[in-house]
Amino acid sequence: MSELRRVRTGAPWEDVFAYSRAVELPNGLVLVSGCTSIVDGEIAGGGPYEQALNAFDVAFTALAELGLGREDVVRTRMYLTHARDVDDVGRAHKELFETVRPAASMLIVAGLVDPGLVVEVEVEAFRRGTAA
Repeated sequence: MSELRRVRTGAPWEDVFAYSRAVELPNGLVLVSGCTSIVDGEIAGGGPYEQALNAFDVAFTALAELGLGREDVVRTRMYLTHARDVDDVGRAHKELFETVRPAASMLIVAGLVDPGLVVEVEVEAFRRGTAA
């Protein structure tokens, strides 16, 4: 691959803020934008555990558009609005990545774009066999 590949999902903020859900670089690194639990314009899942699972599912859908899956994830970032949610979001992460073991960060932030959201995630993946 010699050029960038971009994934757009049709989420309204992609056009409003001019971003792609995911971008694959020529070296095989794939960057997935912040994903939340918004599905069809509504917050899906009430609590932090459910929101984390839904947000990662949005990221996995973007990776699938590029022919990749959770086993290709090498880094995750989780942004939480409350420290009390660390265990719930960590439990969701463990369920999804226990055998993958990506590098991971969990950060507490002041807020997200919708006050009903309590977690946002980013993932980075790597397409094996493309590094120079």
